[in-house]
Amino acid sequence: MNNEERIKSLLRLVPDFPKKGILYYDISTVLRDRDGLQACMSAMAERLESTDFDLIAGIESRGFIFGTALADRLKKGFVLIRKEGKLPGFIHKLDYALEYGHAAIEICDGAVTQGQKVVLVDDLLATGGTAAAACKLLSLCGADIQKILFLIELGSLEGRDKISEYKTDSILKFE
Repeated sequence: MNNEERIKSLLRLVPDFPKKGILYYDISTVLRDRDGLQACMSAMAERLESTDFDLIAGIESRGFIFGTALADRLKKGFVLIRKEGKLPGFIHKLDYALEYGHAAIEICDGAVTQGQKVVLVDDLLATGGTAAAACKLLSLCGADIQKILFLIELGSLEGRDKISEYKTDSILKFE
């Protein structure tokens, strides 16, 4: 069984969560399995083999799981992109629209320096709003975004369209 097949076999699909009509892709069943977690990290590392970059940035919260493990495996630094109000000191903040409201993300000043090559990592690409905001925030800080990498992509929600100017990859894609 290859990495993608292993991950897919361990993924738990939960209908009508968090509300009726939504199919939730639960990665906790993948993460708790030793071989599943290793399959995630190996598959993601393979997708970055030909990418030249300095740092991995992860979006709160599940982007932290994959991003830090991947940064450790690839011997890179890691940058936090957090929800509003969770970082100390001087921060850069970006407000953005969600499907059902508004949100804000932040990054510490100096977390990325001008021209640093960054890979953005998160668990799921759905509508693309948060990923697009994270890319904009990183760019405003001077980052040169080399790639965006997701474990799962829900293609029918067309989130890739919001980040089309960036090289984007997903380990699993569902329509």
